[in-house]
Amino acid sequence: MFHRTWSLMFLQQNITAPCTVLDFPTRERFVRELTTHAYDIVGLTGIIVNVGKVREMCRLVRAHSPGSTIVVGGHVTAIPGIEQMLDADHIVKGEGVAWMRAFLGEDPGRSVEHPLIPSSFGFRLMGLPAPRGGGNASATIIPSVGCPMGCNFCTTSAFFGGKGKFVNFYERGEDLFRVMCDAEHRLGARAFFMMDENFLLYKRRALELLELMKAGGKAWSLYVFSSANAIAKYDVRQLVELGVEWIWLGLESVGSGYQKLKGTDTLSLARDLQAHGIRVHGSTIIGLEHHTPDNIDAEIGQAVAHDTVFHQFMLYTPVPGTPLYREVQADGRLLADVNLADIHGQHKFNFRHPAISRDESKVFLDRAFDRDYQVNGPSLYRLMRSMLVGWRRYKDDPDPRVRARVQGEARQLRDGWGAALWAMEHYLRESNRAMSDRVGELRRQVERELGGWSQVIDRVAGPVLLWSARRQARLAPAGRRLEPRTFVERRHWR
Repeated sequence: MFHRTWSLMFLQQNITAPCTVLDFPTRERFVRELTTHAYDIVGLTGIIVNVGKVREMCRLVRAHSPGSTIVVGGHVTAIPGIEQMLDADHIVKGEGVAWMRAFLGEDPGRSVEHPLIPSSFGFRLMGLPAPRGGGNASATIIPSVGCPMGCNFCTTSAFFGGKGKFVNFYERGEDLFRVMCDAEHRLGARAFFMMDENFLLYKRRALELLELMKAGGKAWSLYVFSSANAIAKYDVRQLVELGVEWIWLGLESVGSGYQKLKGTDTLSLARDLQAHGIRVHGSTIIGLEHHTPDNIDAEIGQAVAHDTVFHQFMLYTPVPGTPLYREVQADGRLLADVNLADIHGQHKFNFRHPAISRDESKVFLDRAFDRDYQVNGPSLYRLMRSMLVGWRRYKDDPDPRVRARVQGEARQLRDGWGAALWAMEHYLRESNRAMSDRVGELRRQVERELGGWSQVIDRVAGPVLLWSARRQARLAPAGRRLEPRTFVERRHWR
Protein backbone atom coordinates (compact mmCIF):
# COMPACT_ATOMS: atom_id res chain seq x y z
CA MET A 1 0.00 0.00 0.00
CA PHE A 2 0.96 3.66 -0.32
CA HIS A 3 0.44 6.54 2.09
CA ARG A 4 -0.18 10.19 1.31
CA THR A 5 2.27 12.99 2.13
CA TRP A 6 0.69 13.97 5.42
CA SER A 7 2.77 17.11 5.98
CA LEU A 8 1.41 18.74 2.82
CA MET A 9 -2.14 17.90 3.83
CA PHE A 10 -1.56 19.45 7.28
CA LEU A 11 -0.11 22.61 5.77
CA GLN A 12 -2.99 23.05 3.32
CA GLN A 13 -5.62 22.48 6.02
CA ASN A 14 -4.09 25.07 8.34
CA ILE A 15 -3.65 28.14 6.17
CA THR A 16 -6.33 30.42 4.71
CA ALA A 17 -4.51 31.29 1.48
CA PRO A 18 -5.61 29.59 -1.76
CA CYS A 19 -3.51 26.45 -1.98
CA THR A 20 -2.98 23.42 -4.22
CA VAL A 21 -1.51 20.14 -3.03
CA LEU A 22 0.17 18.21 -5.83
CA ASP A 23 1.08 14.88 -4.28
CA PHE A 24 3.32 12.39 -6.15
CA PRO A 25 3.41 14.37 -9.41
CA THR A 26 5.21 13.24 -12.50
CA ARG A 27 7.71 15.73 -13.91
CA GLU A 28 5.25 16.58 -16.69
CA ARG A 29 2.35 17.14 -14.30
CA PHE A 30 4.50 19.35 -12.09
CA VAL A 31 5.56 21.53 -15.02
CA ARG A 32 1.96 21.77 -16.25
CA GLU A 33 0.83 23.02 -12.82
CA LEU A 34 3.61 25.63 -12.77
CA THR A 35 2.76 26.94 -16.24
CA THR A 36 -1.04 26.81 -15.91
CA HIS A 37 -1.30 28.86 -12.69
CA ALA A 38 0.71 31.79 -11.34
CA TYR A 39 1.90 30.74 -7.88
CA ASP A 40 3.37 33.23 -5.39
CA ILE A 41 4.89 30.38 -3.37
CA VAL A 42 5.91 26.86 -4.30
CA GLY A 43 6.52 24.65 -1.25
CA LEU A 44 8.48 21.42 -1.65
CA THR A 45 9.07 18.66 0.85
CA GLY A 46 11.14 15.51 0.74
CA ILE A 47 13.05 12.96 2.74
CA ILE A 48 16.84 12.80 2.57
CA VAL A 49 17.04 10.07 -0.07
CA ASN A 50 15.02 12.29 -2.43
CA VAL A 51 17.34 15.30 -2.31
CA GLY A 52 18.05 14.87 -6.02
CA LYS A 53 14.35 15.13 -6.84
CA VAL A 54 13.95 18.23 -4.66
CA ARG A 55 16.95 19.85 -6.37
CA GLU A 56 15.45 19.14 -9.80
CA MET A 57 12.05 20.49 -8.75
CA CYS A 58 13.70 23.71 -7.60
CA ARG A 59 15.33 23.99 -11.02
CA LEU A 60 11.98 23.42 -12.76
CA VAL A 61 10.33 26.13 -10.66
CA ARG A 62 13.02 28.64 -11.59
CA ALA A 63 12.66 27.70 -15.26
CA HIS A 64 8.87 27.66 -15.52
CA SER A 65 7.67 29.97 -12.72
CA PRO A 66 10.56 32.38 -12.06
CA GLY A 67 8.41 34.74 -10.01
CA SER A 68 7.61 32.12 -7.38
CA THR A 69 9.20 32.03 -3.94
CA ILE A 70 10.54 28.53 -3.24
CA VAL A 71 10.15 27.12 0.28
CA VAL A 72 11.70 23.72 1.10
CA GLY A 73 10.86 21.72 4.23
CA GLY A 74 10.93 18.13 5.42
CA HIS A 75 13.77 15.85 6.48
CA VAL A 76 15.83 16.83 3.43
CA THR A 77 16.57 20.10 5.25
CA ALA A 78 18.63 18.22 7.86
CA ILE A 79 21.43 17.63 5.33
CA PRO A 80 24.48 19.75 6.26
CA GLY A 81 25.00 22.42 3.62
CA ILE A 82 21.56 21.93 2.10
CA GLU A 83 21.41 25.67 1.43
CA GLN A 84 24.18 25.27 -1.13
CA MET A 85 22.65 22.15 -2.73
CA LEU A 86 19.27 23.66 -3.60
CA ASP A 87 18.21 26.87 -5.31
CA ALA A 88 15.55 27.74 -2.73
CA ASP A 89 14.56 30.99 -1.06
CA HIS A 90 13.73 29.51 2.36
CA ILE A 91 14.80 26.32 4.11
CA VAL A 92 12.38 25.39 6.91
CA LYS A 93 13.56 22.91 9.54
CA GLY A 94 11.18 21.31 12.01
CA GLU A 95 7.41 21.72 12.30
CA GLY A 96 6.17 23.84 9.39
CA VAL A 97 2.57 24.88 10.11
CA ALA A 98 3.48 27.71 12.49
CA TRP A 99 6.27 28.87 10.15
CA MET A 100 4.01 28.98 7.09
CA ARG A 101 1.27 30.81 8.95
CA ALA A 102 3.74 33.44 10.13
CA PHE A 103 5.22 33.75 6.64
CA LEU A 104 1.72 34.39 5.23
CA GLY A 105 0.87 36.92 7.95
CA GLU A 106 -1.57 34.58 9.72
CA ASP A 107 -1.77 33.73 13.41
CA PRO A 108 0.91 31.05 14.00
CA GLY A 109 -0.45 30.15 17.43
CA ARG A 110 -4.03 29.22 16.63
CA SER A 111 -5.05 25.60 17.17
CA VAL A 112 -4.15 23.04 14.54
CA GLU A 113 -6.99 21.64 12.44
CA HIS A 114 -6.54 17.99 11.50
CA PRO A 115 -6.98 17.12 7.82
CA LEU A 116 -9.03 14.15 6.69
CA ILE A 117 -6.48 11.42 5.84
CA PRO A 118 -7.42 7.99 4.49
CA SER A 119 -4.54 5.92 5.80
CA SER A 120 -3.62 4.17 2.57
CA PHE A 121 -4.33 3.71 -1.10
CA GLY A 122 -3.23 1.32 -3.83
CA PHE A 123 -3.58 -1.72 -1.54
CA ARG A 124 -2.35 -4.94 -3.19
CA LEU A 125 -2.36 -8.53 -1.95
CA MET A 126 0.06 -10.98 -3.56
CA GLY A 127 0.23 -8.75 -6.62
CA LEU A 128 -3.52 -8.21 -7.04
CA PRO A 129 -5.51 -5.04 -6.23
CA ALA A 130 -7.56 -5.36 -3.05
CA PRO A 131 -10.09 -3.18 -1.19
CA ARG A 132 -8.69 -0.14 0.61
CA GLY A 133 -7.04 -1.24 3.84
CA GLY A 134 -7.64 -4.87 2.95
CA GLY A 135 -11.37 -4.38 3.48
CA ASN A 136 -11.04 -2.45 6.74
CA ALA A 137 -11.25 1.29 5.97
CA SER A 138 -8.87 3.27 8.15
CA ALA A 139 -7.74 6.83 8.72
CA THR A 140 -4.44 8.34 9.79
CA ILE A 141 -4.42 10.51 12.91
CA ILE A 142 -1.35 12.56 13.87
CA PRO A 143 -1.51 13.53 17.56
CA SER A 144 2.09 14.82 17.72
CA VAL A 145 5.42 14.90 15.91
CA GLY A 146 8.79 13.99 17.36
CA CYS A 147 9.65 11.72 20.28
CA PRO A 148 11.02 12.74 23.70
CA MET A 149 12.93 9.45 24.09
CA GLY A 150 15.60 10.85 21.78
CA CYS A 151 17.41 7.69 20.58
CA ASN A 152 20.63 8.84 18.95
CA PHE A 153 19.78 7.36 15.53
CA CYS A 154 16.18 8.65 15.33
CA THR A 155 15.56 11.20 12.59
CA THR A 156 12.05 12.18 13.65
CA SER A 157 13.09 12.83 17.23
CA ALA A 158 16.04 14.95 16.10
CA PHE A 159 14.00 16.84 13.51
CA PHE A 160 11.40 18.02 16.02
CA GLY A 161 13.65 19.05 18.89
CA GLY A 162 15.52 15.95 20.07
CA LYS A 163 15.59 14.24 23.44
CA GLY A 164 12.94 15.49 25.85
CA LYS A 165 11.06 17.46 23.20
CA PHE A 166 8.19 16.96 20.78
CA VAL A 167 5.38 19.02 19.25
CA ASN A 168 1.99 18.00 20.63
CA PHE A 169 -0.99 18.97 18.47
CA TYR A 170 -3.61 17.44 20.76
CA GLU A 171 -3.20 17.52 24.52
CA ARG A 172 -6.49 15.89 25.48
CA GLY A 173 -8.24 12.66 24.64
CA GLU A 174 -11.33 14.74 23.92
CA ASP A 175 -9.52 16.50 21.07
CA LEU A 176 -8.44 13.20 19.50
CA PHE A 177 -11.90 11.70 19.94
CA ARG A 178 -13.46 14.58 18.02
CA VAL A 179 -11.01 14.17 15.13
CA MET A 180 -11.60 10.40 15.03
CA CYS A 181 -15.39 10.80 15.06
CA ASP A 182 -15.09 13.14 12.07
CA ALA A 183 -13.00 10.57 10.17
CA GLU A 184 -15.48 7.85 11.06
CA HIS A 185 -18.37 9.96 9.77
CA ARG A 186 -16.74 11.16 6.56
CA LEU A 187 -14.60 8.16 5.62
CA GLY A 188 -16.42 5.28 7.25
CA ALA A 189 -13.20 4.59 9.17
CA ARG A 190 -13.30 2.28 12.15
CA ALA A 191 -9.54 1.72 12.31
CA PHE A 192 -7.01 4.44 13.02
CA PHE A 193 -3.30 4.57 12.31
CA MET A 194 -2.02 6.80 15.13
CA MET A 195 1.04 8.34 13.51
CA ASP A 196 2.72 9.32 16.73
CA GLU A 197 6.25 8.19 17.53
CA ASN A 198 5.28 7.04 21.03
CA PHE A 199 1.51 7.24 21.39
CA LEU A 200 1.21 5.22 24.61
CA LEU A 201 3.84 7.33 26.38
CA TYR A 202 1.17 10.01 26.93
CA LYS A 203 -0.98 7.84 29.20
CA ARG A 204 -3.41 10.47 30.48
CA ARG A 205 -4.50 11.35 26.94
CA ALA A 206 -4.83 7.66 25.96
CA LEU A 207 -7.01 6.84 28.98
CA GLU A 208 -9.18 9.91 28.39
CA LEU A 209 -9.70 8.65 24.85
CA LEU A 210 -10.60 5.21 26.20
CA GLU A 211 -13.32 6.62 28.47
CA LEU A 212 -14.86 8.53 25.57
CA MET A 213 -14.75 5.44 23.36
CA LYS A 214 -16.58 3.49 26.08
CA ALA A 215 -19.18 6.23 26.52
CA GLY A 216 -19.72 6.43 22.77
CA GLY A 217 -19.77 2.68 22.20
CA LYS A 218 -16.88 2.92 19.71
CA ALA A 219 -15.47 -0.45 18.64
CA TRP A 220 -12.48 1.19 16.99
CA SER A 221 -9.12 -0.40 16.17
CA LEU A 222 -5.88 1.48 16.85
CA TYR A 223 -2.47 0.93 15.29
CA VAL A 224 0.19 2.62 17.41
CA PHE A 225 3.91 3.13 17.85
CA SER A 226 5.26 2.70 21.35
CA SER A 227 8.37 2.03 23.36
CA ALA A 228 8.57 -0.95 25.72
CA ASN A 229 8.74 1.26 28.80
CA ALA A 230 5.55 3.08 27.74
CA ILE A 231 3.64 -0.18 27.21
CA ALA A 232 4.65 -1.26 30.70
CA LYS A 233 2.51 1.59 32.11
CA TYR A 234 -0.67 -0.23 31.02
CA ASP A 235 -2.24 -3.56 31.77
CA VAL A 236 -3.23 -5.64 28.74
CA ARG A 237 -6.92 -5.19 29.47
CA GLN A 238 -6.59 -1.42 29.00
CA LEU A 239 -4.90 -1.94 25.64
CA VAL A 240 -7.60 -4.39 24.52
CA GLU A 241 -10.40 -2.03 25.51
CA LEU A 242 -8.60 0.85 23.80
CA GLY A 243 -8.72 -1.24 20.64
CA VAL A 244 -4.96 -1.52 20.19
CA GLU A 245 -4.49 -4.16 17.51
CA TRP A 246 -0.99 -3.32 16.26
CA ILE A 247 2.07 -1.99 18.09
CA TRP A 248 5.34 -1.00 16.49
CA LEU A 249 7.96 -1.87 19.08
CA GLY A 250 11.70 -1.22 19.02
CA LEU A 251 13.55 -4.47 19.81
CA GLU A 252 17.10 -3.22 19.80
CA SER A 253 19.70 -5.53 21.31
CA VAL A 254 19.82 -5.79 25.10
CA GLY A 255 23.41 -4.61 24.75
CA SER A 256 22.37 -1.31 23.17
CA GLY A 257 21.52 0.44 26.43
CA TYR A 258 18.60 2.46 25.06
CA GLN A 259 16.39 3.94 27.76
CA LYS A 260 13.16 2.81 26.08
CA LEU A 261 14.14 -0.85 26.72
CA LYS A 262 15.39 -0.42 30.28
CA GLY A 263 14.24 -3.22 32.56
CA THR A 264 12.04 -4.85 29.91
CA ASP A 265 11.93 -8.51 28.93
CA THR A 266 10.91 -7.94 25.31
CA LEU A 267 10.47 -11.65 24.59
CA SER A 268 7.85 -11.95 27.31
CA LEU A 269 6.29 -8.63 26.34
CA ALA A 270 5.86 -9.63 22.68
CA ARG A 271 4.53 -13.04 23.65
CA ASP A 272 2.00 -11.58 26.10
CA LEU A 273 0.73 -8.96 23.67
CA GLN A 274 0.28 -11.44 20.85
CA ALA A 275 -1.48 -13.91 23.15
CA HIS A 276 -4.21 -11.25 23.31
CA GLY A 277 -4.37 -10.75 19.56
CA ILE A 278 -2.26 -7.57 19.62
CA ARG A 279 0.07 -7.70 16.64
CA VAL A 280 3.65 -6.69 17.37
CA HIS A 281 5.69 -5.10 14.62
CA GLY A 282 9.23 -5.61 15.88
CA SER A 283 12.05 -3.35 14.75
CA THR A 284 15.65 -4.47 15.19
CA ILE A 285 18.84 -2.65 14.28
CA ILE A 286 21.68 -4.52 12.62
CA GLY A 287 25.21 -3.21 13.08
CA LEU A 288 25.12 -1.52 16.47
CA GLU A 289 28.52 -0.51 17.81
CA HIS A 290 28.92 -3.71 19.84
CA HIS A 291 27.99 -6.02 16.95
CA THR A 292 30.72 -8.16 15.41
CA PRO A 293 30.78 -11.00 12.84
CA ASP A 294 31.12 -13.35 15.83
CA ASN A 295 28.04 -12.20 17.77
CA ILE A 296 25.72 -10.93 15.03
CA ASP A 297 24.11 -14.31 14.34
CA ALA A 298 23.18 -14.69 17.98
CA GLU A 299 21.71 -11.18 17.97
CA ILE A 300 19.66 -11.97 14.86
CA GLY A 301 18.51 -15.21 16.49
CA GLN A 302 17.37 -13.28 19.56
CA ALA A 303 15.33 -10.92 17.37
CA VAL A 304 13.78 -13.77 15.37
CA ALA A 305 12.85 -15.57 18.61
CA HIS A 306 10.28 -12.84 19.30
CA ASP A 307 8.15 -14.34 16.50
CA THR A 308 6.45 -10.99 15.95
CA VAL A 309 3.75 -10.66 13.32
CA PHE A 310 5.95 -8.25 11.37
CA HIS A 311 9.67 -7.61 11.75
CA GLN A 312 11.65 -4.72 10.35
CA PHE A 313 15.43 -4.96 10.28
CA MET A 314 17.38 -1.75 9.69
CA LEU A 315 21.07 -0.98 9.52
CA TYR A 316 22.53 1.26 12.19
CA THR A 317 22.71 4.44 10.12
CA PRO A 318 24.05 7.89 10.94
CA VAL A 319 21.39 10.01 9.18
CA PRO A 320 22.07 13.74 8.75
CA GLY A 321 20.59 15.78 11.58
CA THR A 322 20.79 13.05 14.23
CA PRO A 323 23.13 12.92 17.26
CA LEU A 324 24.60 9.72 15.83
CA TYR A 325 25.55 11.51 12.61
CA ARG A 326 27.33 14.23 14.55
CA GLU A 327 29.16 11.68 16.71
CA VAL A 328 30.36 9.61 13.77
CA GLN A 329 31.29 12.73 11.82
CA ALA A 330 33.35 14.02 14.75
CA ASP A 331 35.15 10.66 14.91
CA GLY A 332 36.02 10.92 11.21
CA ARG A 333 34.13 7.69 10.43
CA LEU A 334 31.62 8.94 7.84
CA LEU A 335 32.21 7.53 4.36
CA ALA A 336 32.50 10.44 1.94
CA ASP A 337 31.62 8.55 -1.25
CA VAL A 338 28.15 7.29 -0.22
CA ASN A 339 25.30 8.81 -2.25
CA LEU A 340 22.68 10.54 -0.10
CA ALA A 341 20.03 8.49 -1.93
CA ASP A 342 21.52 5.36 -0.35
CA ILE A 343 21.32 6.56 3.28
CA HIS A 344 18.14 4.79 4.32
CA GLY A 345 19.17 1.73 6.33
CA GLN A 346 18.26 -0.90 3.76
CA HIS A 347 21.45 -1.04 1.67
CA LYS A 348 24.92 -0.72 3.19
CA PHE A 349 26.66 1.23 5.96
CA ASN A 350 27.50 4.86 5.28
CA PHE A 351 30.20 4.86 7.98
CA ARG A 352 33.17 2.82 9.14
CA HIS A 353 31.97 0.32 11.73
CA PRO A 354 34.57 -0.90 14.26
CA ALA A 355 34.07 -4.57 13.34
CA ILE A 356 31.79 -4.96 10.29
CA SER A 357 32.70 -3.86 6.76
CA ARG A 358 30.33 -1.96 4.50
CA ASP A 359 29.77 -4.98 2.25
CA GLU A 360 29.27 -7.29 5.24
CA SER A 361 26.53 -5.02 6.56
CA LYS A 362 24.31 -5.83 3.58
CA VAL A 363 24.99 -9.56 3.99
CA PHE A 364 23.95 -9.49 7.66
CA LEU A 365 20.87 -7.37 6.94
CA ASP A 366 19.63 -9.79 4.26
CA ARG A 367 20.44 -12.72 6.54
CA ALA A 368 18.21 -11.31 9.26
CA PHE A 369 15.21 -10.93 6.95
CA ASP A 370 15.74 -14.39 5.47
CA ARG A 371 16.08 -16.11 8.83
CA ASP A 372 12.93 -14.46 10.14
CA TYR A 373 11.03 -15.58 7.02
CA GLN A 374 12.34 -19.14 7.12
CA VAL A 375 11.74 -19.62 10.85
CA ASN A 376 8.51 -17.68 11.40
CA GLY A 377 6.95 -17.73 7.94
CA PRO A 378 5.28 -15.00 5.86
CA SER A 379 4.03 -11.99 7.81
CA LEU A 380 0.59 -12.39 6.27
CA TYR A 381 0.36 -15.87 7.77
CA ARG A 382 1.43 -14.54 11.18
CA LEU A 383 -1.13 -11.73 10.88
CA MET A 384 -4.00 -14.12 10.32
CA ARG A 385 -2.78 -16.40 13.08
CA SER A 386 -2.94 -13.42 15.45
CA MET A 387 -6.41 -12.43 14.21
CA LEU A 388 -7.67 -15.92 15.03
CA VAL A 389 -6.03 -15.80 18.48
CA GLY A 390 -7.78 -12.51 19.22
CA TRP A 391 -11.15 -13.81 18.06
CA ARG A 392 -10.87 -16.98 20.12
CA ARG A 393 -9.95 -15.05 23.25
CA TYR A 394 -12.46 -12.22 23.03
CA LYS A 395 -15.43 -13.49 20.96
CA ASP A 396 -17.48 -13.81 24.18
CA ASP A 397 -16.03 -10.79 25.98
CA PRO A 398 -18.43 -8.95 28.31
CA ASP A 399 -17.57 -5.64 26.60
CA PRO A 400 -19.73 -5.40 23.45
CA ARG A 401 -17.17 -3.07 21.84
CA VAL A 402 -14.43 -5.67 22.17
CA ARG A 403 -16.73 -8.40 20.82
CA ALA A 404 -17.70 -6.27 17.84
CA ARG A 405 -14.07 -5.54 16.99
CA VAL A 406 -12.88 -9.16 16.98
CA GLN A 407 -16.02 -10.28 15.16
CA GLY A 408 -15.11 -7.83 12.41
CA GLU A 409 -11.73 -9.53 12.10
CA ALA A 410 -13.39 -12.93 12.01
CA ARG A 411 -15.49 -11.75 9.07
CA GLN A 412 -12.32 -10.79 7.20
CA LEU A 413 -10.84 -14.23 7.81
CA ARG A 414 -14.05 -15.95 6.80
CA ASP A 415 -14.84 -13.86 3.73
CA GLY A 416 -11.60 -13.88 1.79
CA TRP A 417 -8.39 -13.56 3.77
CA GLY A 418 -8.26 -17.33 4.17
CA ALA A 419 -7.69 -17.57 0.42
CA ALA A 420 -4.26 -16.05 1.00
CA LEU A 421 -3.51 -18.92 3.38
CA TRP A 422 -4.46 -21.42 0.66
CA ALA A 423 -2.11 -19.63 -1.77
CA MET A 424 0.77 -19.47 0.74
CA GLU A 425 0.36 -23.11 1.67
CA HIS A 426 0.80 -24.18 -1.95
CA TYR A 427 3.47 -21.59 -2.76
CA LEU A 428 5.71 -22.86 0.06
CA ARG A 429 5.08 -26.56 -0.47
CA GLU A 430 8.37 -27.20 -2.31
CA SER A 431 10.65 -24.59 -0.72
CA ASN A 432 9.63 -24.98 2.95
CA ARG A 433 7.34 -27.96 3.53
CA ALA A 434 7.28 -27.55 7.31
CA MET A 435 6.05 -23.97 6.99
CA SER A 436 3.57 -25.00 4.30
CA ASP A 437 2.10 -27.50 6.73
CA ARG A 438 1.80 -24.83 9.46
CA VAL A 439 0.01 -22.48 7.08
CA GLY A 440 -2.31 -25.29 5.98
CA GLU A 441 -3.19 -26.15 9.56
CA LEU A 442 -4.11 -22.51 10.26
CA ARG A 443 -6.29 -22.44 7.15
CA ARG A 444 -8.16 -25.55 8.27
CA GLN A 445 -8.67 -24.06 11.73
CA VAL A 446 -10.16 -20.90 10.21
CA GLU A 447 -12.47 -22.90 7.95
CA ARG A 448 -13.51 -25.20 10.78
CA GLU A 449 -14.13 -22.52 13.40
CA LEU A 450 -15.56 -19.71 11.29
CA GLY A 451 -17.45 -21.81 8.76
CA GLY A 452 -19.71 -19.98 6.34
CA TRP A 453 -18.45 -19.77 2.80
CA SER A 454 -14.81 -19.76 3.89
CA GLN A 455 -13.99 -23.18 2.40
CA VAL A 456 -15.55 -22.31 -0.94
CA ILE A 457 -13.94 -18.86 -1.09
CA ASP A 458 -10.51 -20.26 -0.19
CA ARG A 459 -10.64 -22.83 -2.97
CA VAL A 460 -11.92 -20.39 -5.57
CA ALA A 461 -9.85 -17.30 -4.76
CA GLY A 462 -6.79 -19.14 -3.43
CA PRO A 463 -5.63 -20.46 -6.82
CA VAL A 464 -5.98 -16.95 -8.30
CA LEU A 465 -3.73 -15.50 -5.60
CA LEU A 466 -1.28 -18.36 -6.05
CA TRP A 467 -1.12 -17.70 -9.80
CA SER A 468 -0.50 -13.98 -9.17
CA ALA A 469 2.22 -14.62 -6.57
CA ARG A 470 4.06 -17.03 -8.86
CA ARG A 471 3.71 -14.64 -11.76
CA GLN A 472 5.20 -11.79 -9.72
CA ALA A 473 8.13 -13.99 -8.67
CA ARG A 474 8.74 -15.06 -12.27
CA LEU A 475 8.47 -11.62 -13.88
CA ALA A 476 10.24 -9.59 -11.20
CA PRO A 477 12.39 -11.80 -8.97
CA ALA A 478 13.98 -8.73 -7.37
CA GLY A 479 10.68 -6.90 -7.05
CA ARG A 480 9.03 -4.47 -9.42
CA ARG A 481 8.73 -0.72 -9.41
CA LEU A 482 5.43 0.56 -8.07
CA GLU A 483 4.49 4.23 -8.39
CA PRO A 484 1.70 5.98 -6.46
CA ARG A 485 -0.92 7.88 -8.41
CA THR A 486 -0.93 11.67 -8.47
CA PHE A 487 -3.33 13.65 -6.26
CA VAL A 488 -4.40 17.24 -7.03
CA GLU A 489 -6.34 18.97 -4.26
CA ARG A 490 -7.27 22.67 -4.18
CA ARG A 491 -8.52 24.61 -1.15
CA HIS A 492 -9.80 28.19 -0.85
CA TRP A 493 -9.45 28.26 -4.62
CA ARG A 494 -10.88 31.19 -6.55
